[in-house]
Amino acid sequence: MKPGLLAPSILSFNHAEIRPRVQELIAGGAKLIHLDVMDGQFVPPISFGDGMAKGLTDLEGALFEAHLMIERPEDQLDRFVEAGCKRVIFHAEATFHANRLIGHLHSLGCEAGIAINPATPAEMVREVIGPVDSVLVMTVNPGWGGQPFIESALRKVETIRSWSDDIWIEVDGGIDEQTLPRALDAGANLFVVGSHLLKYPSLGDAVRELSGLCA
Repeated sequence: MKPGLLAPSILSFNHAEIRPRVQELIAGGAKLIHLDVMDGQFVPPISFGDGMAKGLTDLEGALFEAHLMIERPEDQLDRFVEAGCKRVIFHAEATFHANRLIGHLHSLGCEAGIAINPATPAEMVREVIGPVDSVLVMTVNPGWGGQPFIESALRKVETIRSWSDDIWIEVDGGIDEQTLPRALDAGANLFVVGSHLLKYPSLGDAVRELSGLCA
């Protein structure tokens, strides 16, 4: 299994402050920044699009991944790759053609990730475990930060890990000092942390402490 890695999310930041906040995260040691993209259809909120991503990916020291919580992700993949995202994650529930989307992202030189919601069984992604680079298991219902961790998601992490030692397994939602080690024990190795970052004295402190739990 690949070593664990923190993926701070920018969802809870004021839009006017996102760039300096991301700079703080990178200065604190963050190597991967998670961009939550919502369209108001697949999930109720609207967050931002590829323009916001493009305004951040020139920052050096970290890679950026886009988590597309949107309907018809096939219409948006190219835009986020062109914006500089090195991994694009789409939802299994949003497409009938996961293999096609994975292949298309790879043809663009981008890593492909697939995500599943809390009510979606792990079996939904079993057939793409070979070609896909990462599986994101939602540990809250997607849409808003600050929700409580859904315990049953850990069983899905364990199941997916049993299928592959090499794949990145990402958990997103309710991740903090208590839930991160439990997700790690279940087999996760990418940890998205959003609103919890703001509970620390500084974003640098948050990255350093939480990254220490990822190993």
